[in-house]
Amino acid sequence: MSKISTAERLWLKVQKTDSCWLWTGGTNNYGYGLFWHNKKMRLAHRVAYETINGFIPEGMQIDHLCRVRQCVNPSHLEVVTSKVNTLRGKGLASINAKKTHCPQGHSYSGDNLFLDNRGSRNCRECHRIKSRLRYKSLADTTTVP
Repeated sequence: MSKISTAERLWLKVQKTDSCWLWTGGTNNYGYGLFWHNKKMRLAHRVAYETINGFIPEGMQIDHLCRVRQCVNPSHLEVVTSKVNTLRGKGLASINAKKTHCPQGHSYSGDNLFLDNRGSRNCRECHRIKSRLRYKSLADTTTVP
């Protein structure tokens, strides 16, 4: 009886469509495929990428260019940093990073843009307006009759 290779075991759990190669095995709570490899559970798309393309550098992530979490098609997978992966996604960080203007319509650019101590973008004009209103409010409450 011959032992089958990791690649053979991996591809047995894949259904190829016209574009994506869908993982048919077990998945985690986020919808990513799980694959038992080298005595530990691994993400199937990472094993698929390594099987075809080789080593994934330490600390790097695999971005699904097709946006299908069950996809293990190596041509749909790209090695990227965590920041790039997050900004390409559809989460809150990505949504906020794509904004070009504050809620009042002022541009997040040039002299009007400043970063707070957490690295968040802020509108200098809105900050000025809030400061003036706060100062005026304090001045109105501290006047002597």
